[in-house]
Amino acid sequence: MIKRIAASLGIVTLSLSSTVTSADEAWRVQVTPYIWASSMAGDIRPLPGGPSISTRQSFSEILKNLDAALFMSATARRDRLVLLGDLTYASLSDSENLSGIPVKGSVRQSSFTAAAGYQVVNEPDLSIDALFGARFWQVRASVNTPAPLPIQSASKTESWTDPILAARMNARISPEWSFILYGDIGGFGVGSEKTWQWVGTMNYQLRDDLYLSGGYRQMKVDFDDGRTRVDVEMSGPIIGMTLRF
Repeated sequence: MIKRIAASLGIVTLSLSSTVTSADEAWRVQVTPYIWASSMAGDIRPLPGGPSISTRQSFSEILKNLDAALFMSATARRDRLVLLGDLTYASLSDSENLSGIPVKGSVRQSSFTAAAGYQVVNEPDLSIDALFGARFWQVRASVNTPAPLPIQSASKTESWTDPILAARMNARISPEWSFILYGDIGGFGVGSEKTWQWVGTMNYQLRDDLYLSGGYRQMKVDFDDGRTRVDVEMSGPIIGMTLRF
C-alpha cells in the first residue's frame, strides 16, 4: 500500500519601522526547520494502469511507515523585497501479503517552493506580503515482489510544477508574541489541476535571533495526467524553530 505525506511553515518577520535605514539596506535571513504532524486523506494512483488507492490515515499510522523526512523553510528580506523558499522531503514504505505473496511498496515525495514578492503593508505591528512563485513536485513510487514472479519490480517517477499566488500576514501581539497567517493557491491546470494551503502559527521570541512557533497547516493537491494521480488533502499541527541572521 503506497502512502505519502507532504509539507510548509510561515516564519516570523518583525517590521520595526517604515523608515528606510541602513539596516533596511542589508539582507535579513531566517531559516526554520520544522515538523508537520500531518494526517492524510485522498486517492493515489502511483503507477500507470494500476489501481487508485483510497486512503485515510492519521499521523500515528503514517509515522509507522516513515523512513525519513526533512522540512525546512527560509525567507530573505531587503527593505520591502521578500524572497521565500520551502523544502519538504518524505520517504515511506509498507509491506503486504497479496494472495500469499509478499509485496513491498514505497513512495518518496519531495517539493520545493520558491516565491518572491513585496511587502504591501509595513506598520510597526502589522506587515502583509504579496508573493508570486512556483512549487516543484517530484513523486517516486515503486512496488517490489520476490522471485520467481515474472514482474519483480516496477517504479515510476512523476514531476510537475505549479505556479502559485500567495499572501502572508504578520501581526505583532506583544513584544514577545506574534501571529502569522499564510495562504497560497495555484496549479491552474499548468501542473496540477489545483493546489492550495493555509498555515497559522503563534510565534514566541526567545531572543533577538531565535523564535519558537506552533500552529496548524492544511494543504490540498489534485494532480492527474491520465497516468499518475495524486489527489490528497493533508492537515495537522506544526512546530518549528526559527534562526535569524
